[in-house]
Amino acid sequence: MARDRPAAARAAGRELVPEDAAGEPAVASVLVVEDDDSIADPLGEGLIYAGFEVRRARTGREALTEPEADLILLDLGLPDMDGGEVCRQLRSRSRAPIIVVTARGDELDRVLLLELGADDYVVKPFGFRELVARIRAVLRRARPAAPSPAQPIGPLVIDRSARRVHLSGRELELTAKEFDLLAYLAEEPGTVRRREQIISSVWDEHWWGSTKTLDVHIATLRKKLGDSRWITTLRGVGYRLNEPV
Repeated sequence: MARDRPAAARAAGRELVPEDAAGEPAVASVLVVEDDDSIADPLGEGLIYAGFEVRRARTGREALTEPEADLILLDLGLPDMDGGEVCRQLRSRSRAPIIVVTARGDELDRVLLLELGADDYVVKPFGFRELVARIRAVLRRARPAAPSPAQPIGPLVIDRSARRVHLSGRELELTAKEFDLLAYLAEEPGTVRRREQIISSVWDEHWWGSTKTLDVHIATLRKKLGDSRWITTLRGVGYRLNEPV
């Protein structure tokens, strides 16, 4: 990536450099999967100035052979493979958060992307500040939790320190966001968590996406848990985690 920094990137970078718990700059690596140089070059420049390490993949096949990054920024319009398939394959081999960049605004497309394993999405055209804010929010949610003992809820065991979940001895393959959502609901089993509380805690307090994102993740969790009764819906209120009787 070139390192000449446009004014817009400099302005955004000064305000949005990520920090660690000690207040020092935290360097996270971002894999940008984008075939268009006119988009990828200025985007990479801005992300570098905002404090990220940036790598570039121009095709889906190249993205699938890249070393794992802390976060993947995936454009769907790739020349060699369907972007949704690239997303699915990346998720099957990596726990790194995936933010999809799409020109599609259709709700069904976005739901399918989340089901394929994307953690978030941005729709073109988007602002650089919005994108960096989303990257920071997704990375913040994906950070390992402080070590704590594994928490059993009947046959369901949630190990926050290892970020692993077992059900009746079988490990569940969850995305980073699915784990965060399940762990949050499990903090107080049997207690109703309001939708706005969940969005604020699991996504971001300034979340501007559709709240249907939450519904999609709940539906996917129910499928992986194998019994919809694990998560109860209180219509118009929120969700509750409880062991099926």
